[in-house]
Amino acid sequence: MTRPVLLAALLLAATPARAANADLAAIDRAVEQFTGVPQGSMGGAAMPVDRRLRLNPCAVPLALGWYGARRDTVEVSCPAPGGWKLYVPLLAPRAEIAAEAIARGDAVTISVEAEGFAVSQPGEALEGGAVGAWIKVRALTAGARPLRARVLRPGLVGMELP
Repeated sequence: MTRPVLLAALLLAATPARAANADLAAIDRAVEQFTGVPQGSMGGAAMPVDRRLRLNPCAVPLALGWYGARRDTVEVSCPAPGGWKLYVPLLAPRAEIAAEAIARGDAVTISVEAEGFAVSQPGEALEGGAVGAWIKVRALTAGARPLRARVLRPGLVGMELP
């Protein structure tokens, strides 16, 4: 009778304890350090990482980077094998949001210029962007492949050939 109890106790002792979850407050601090702006301020994290998340602890330093061309989200990942990835939205000023000159799906004119000539054709924006941003566009001709062009003004994108 004592043998099964002793065996069960040995099995429990040999079973590794369940690893603790990742420190979510440390992720919040890492995002704040990455952006250089406190949480809740313009350009900082919109809110803390959801405390209901149960992430495995990361044995290596966290990898942080911008997600998206607008730099309004920070990608946080654990680069270890079996790691995880999450996205932290940032507070963006209203002027920055309103500054988008072209939205995804907008009809645009694609202008290509080089020394001595300029051509243009109708196209569609595959991404949105503010003036000066590079976005993906596609000409309306059949079989046209996407290309990158700079937003010149609302409705006009262009590129210069060397």
